[in-house]
Amino acid sequence: MSTATREHDPIETLDAADFAFTRRAWVDSAPTRVYDLVSDVSAIRRWSPNATDVAFDQGDGPRVGAWFSGRNHRDGKQWTTRSQITQADPGTAFTFVVGGAEDGIVRWSWTFQPQGRGTLVRQRWQLLRLDPVLGTSRGDLSALRDYMADSAETTLVALARWIAEERHPDTTRSPYRISS
Repeated sequence: MSTATREHDPIETLDAADFAFTRRAWVDSAPTRVYDLVSDVSAIRRWSPNATDVAFDQGDGPRVGAWFSGRNHRDGKQWTTRSQITQADPGTAFTFVVGGAEDGIVRWSWTFQPQGRGTLVRQRWQLLRLDPVLGTSRGDLSALRDYMADSAETTLVALARWIAEERHPDTTRSPYRISS
């Protein structure tokens, strides 16, 4: 099948598993501290270029089964998502599914691994099922995945910089590394 044909495949012939990525960065803080920052979903606005106004439902917090809402924006459009936490292991992993555990559309996973004096943070995005709201062709979904990968990289760099500046407020350069 030619590249041009694959770019325009109807959604029925696509496999959601083809649309995923993982990005990672080293941050200058212990895994428990990084977990605490990431699992406080209201803090994501500090680092994410796309998410604002994120908050747990009243009385909820970073625990399995908890729900939160967030406003997102891209290409001049805004929308609100509902997400449910599916993993909350302090200092180790934090995962949520946009749309909820039972019928979710995208899974965001964060893992935290000690490395030297800091933490290797991995952020994974995985399309769980196909939905025309995300795109109707391989090209649409590849563009979405690539856009989200760039967003994750921006988020990880901003998180690493924020942590470094929090730890060393008098420095102008922040020590961080990011990779695919």
